[in-house]
Amino acid sequence: MVLSASIIFLSAFLLFQIQPMITKMILPWFGGSASVWITAMLFFQASLLAGYLYAHWSVNKLGAKLQALLHSVLLTVSLIFLPVMPSPLWKPVGNEDPVIRILIVLTVSIGLPYFLLSTTSPLIQAWHARQHKLALPYRLFALSNLASLLGLLAYPILIEPNISLRSQSIGWSAAFLLFVVLGIAASFRYWRTRPSDACATQTDNKPYYSCSRSPIVREKIYWFLLACCASLLLLSVTNHLTQNVASIPFLWVLPLSIYLLSFILTFDYERLYSHTFFRWLMAAALSGMTYGLVKWNSHTNLFLVIATYSVGLLISCIFFHGELVTRKPAPQHLTSFYLMLSSGGAFGGLLVGLAAPRLLPAYFELPITLILSSVLLLMVLEYRRSWAVLATVWAMAIFVVLASGYYLSVYGQKARVMARNFYGGIRVVEYHRDTPNEIRVLVHGTVTHGIQYTSPKRRSELLSYYGAESGVYLAAQYLRRSSLHIGVIGLGAGSLAAYTRPGDVIRFYEINPLVEQLARSEFTYLSQCLGKVDIVLGDGRMSLEHESNRKYDLLVVDAFSGDAIPVHLLTKQALEVYFRHLKPGGILALHITNSHLDLEPVIDKLSTVFGKHALLISTDSDTQHNIFRSKWALISSKPITAPSIRDVAKTLNKRPNLKVWTDDYNNLFQILM
Repeated sequence: MVLSASIIFLSAFLLFQIQPMITKMILPWFGGSASVWITAMLFFQASLLAGYLYAHWSVNKLGAKLQALLHSVLLTVSLIFLPVMPSPLWKPVGNEDPVIRILIVLTVSIGLPYFLLSTTSPLIQAWHARQHKLALPYRLFALSNLASLLGLLAYPILIEPNISLRSQSIGWSAAFLLFVVLGIAASFRYWRTRPSDACATQTDNKPYYSCSRSPIVREKIYWFLLACCASLLLLSVTNHLTQNVASIPFLWVLPLSIYLLSFILTFDYERLYSHTFFRWLMAAALSGMTYGLVKWNSHTNLFLVIATYSVGLLISCIFFHGELVTRKPAPQHLTSFYLMLSSGGAFGGLLVGLAAPRLLPAYFELPITLILSSVLLLMVLEYRRSWAVLATVWAMAIFVVLASGYYLSVYGQKARVMARNFYGGIRVVEYHRDTPNEIRVLVHGTVTHGIQYTSPKRRSELLSYYGAESGVYLAAQYLRRSSLHIGVIGLGAGSLAAYTRPGDVIRFYEINPLVEQLARSEFTYLSQCLGKVDIVLGDGRMSLEHESNRKYDLLVVDAFSGDAIPVHLLTKQALEVYFRHLKPGGILALHITNSHLDLEPVIDKLSTVFGKHALLISTDSDTQHNIFRSKWALISSKPITAPSIRDVAKTLNKRPNLKVWTDDYNNLFQILM
């Protein structure tokens, strides 16, 4: 029992440590997009399914000796993947499909180790059940989920803030080596032990299905649907949070930790789940999440949003997994049970990770999943209960359907264009139609990325974050002695092209081809630009790394993923690239406006490391003139002495204990406001 418990615990801990670690390693390669995590989750779930298929096949088709031999060989071969660190050779260099590239990178970097970690829990449980007359191998499943939860929570709380990515890789690889040793030892023990009859029943008043009967098709369908709906809700909530806040390990880990916690509470503490009680909680949870979806936006208090969706996700997952517990089979059928669970989870990942970006014009997964969850709640409802219960649950379901339908309708009501790809959902929306104040707005998720008046006489007016008092505009005016050479990471609607005059050159770096398409077709900043416009498709930093010195007067970093600048654009190595492309008297302008993150201490640390001078230009919103609140950090080699800047400039917030961000170490959790 000790060996089985040890290897299951270690494998689960490593399984969920590698998820945020490897995803953070490759996140900069794909522009810091939140979709990197969702795509990685698809890989993790597919690998988990493959592991469960392997366990189910080997237990049912191979003898004990052959199982042990095959597993030992695979464990030994997996050592060639160590240390786990994605090779830079796999960095995207063109317009490759990022989903396919991510799946390939993960496969060649951690494929076999992750597969073997995935097989461990069902395989060792099956071995243990066949070696002993054990009625409760499912307690080992709960132990597996406990270790998974500890592994996940340890990453943002202990590992990420204190250990560099390279050291994380070395430490994880050393622990995996121990796992291989324990796995071979367990295989050898199974080789030598004569299996006993596993047909046993539970000792409490809830017996498993009879050992003489395999689960029927209807039972397996319920297993699949319950697991699929839980997976859909997990990924939809994760998408909702990361797309509208920031793609950071903390917001990846939190929903997944809740998902695992629900497994622990339902499989290890079966009496905790009460169908009668949780149907009420489930109705309240679905209603609360639907209300938040309809009423809240990017300015809503971050902690209220996180708390509401976290509690809602926990209640929902306890309901789904609690229903699974009430339907679990006898131990001899546990690999079949786990296979349907992993199949449902993988199918949910397939829908959110692959199907939704190609079939849905926006992030509609959450309202659709809330509707499906309501339907599933009605399916498992005990209709012999009182009319009051039935009426309440049906009222909830109707509310969720109507409110979600209203959200879907309003979301696209004023949109001229709705489109979506790997990098997110984008809308072009018009307001104040048929008036002199009619404006066209580019929206990514819930964040505005550019505004323009549609009237030909007003199309050149400076709006949103780029008004005449903004830091980037003041920097451009300060540098204007003759023609300007401007570089911009992040295109948006192309607003900064309005700054140019004849003889100027402005070069945009944009990772999302859809943004360029909409900037050219729906806005006129680029076509009316008085200077020369170049657009380079690809990640801005990676493009600059491959270019020779551009000698920019002004280099602007104005790229956002959700509501935050991708981390890899704010590291020591990133600023080295920027300064290489700036003239000696040039200015680096960083757009750090954010509702949830305080980026000022990060910029202050970086400017100090390079011996540069940093100023903060902060402006308030003016809704009457479509000017937004903005924060621009201006970094230069020489002090900026112009009164137009000095008179309004502030010093950046300082945080002495904050470490300098590098490609190997950074942590957004530390600067949450």
